[in-house]
Amino acid sequence: MTTSSATAPRLRARTGGPKDDGPKILEHVVGWILVVAVAMLVTRLGLI
Repeated sequence: MTTSSATAPRLRARTGGPKDDGPKILEHVVGWILVVAVAMLVTRLGLI
């Protein structure tokens, strides 16, 4: 039995690419928390 190219894309695992539909607000909040955490770390270490 062979797999045709028409059915192959349905068998692939999703990798989290840009076409994933998800909670965009959660991504923004986590991103800003990361930015603030890095800024606090840089400030505490005196790198700026």
